[in-house]
Amino acid sequence: MAAAKKVTKKTARGRKQERARVAGGQKYEVGYEAKKTGRSASAVKKAVKKVGNTRKRVEKRLGR
Repeated sequence: MAAAKKVTKKTARGRKQERARVAGGQKYEVGYEAKKTGRSASAVKKAVKKVGNTRKRVEKRLGR
C-alpha cells in the first residue's frame, strides 16, 4: 500500500505571514534586509536576536 502524499495549499495568507518575518538563519533573507536598510548582515542578525524575527521590529531597530 503506497503512502499518500499530503498536499499543501499555497495561500495568500501564508505568503503574507512569511513576509512578516525575518529568518535570521537564512543568508538570503539577512542579505535582503541588510541591503534594504543599508546595514551589515551581522547587524541584521543581532537585531533579530535582540527584538525577535518580526520584520517591522527588526527594521525599526536597524533604522535608529
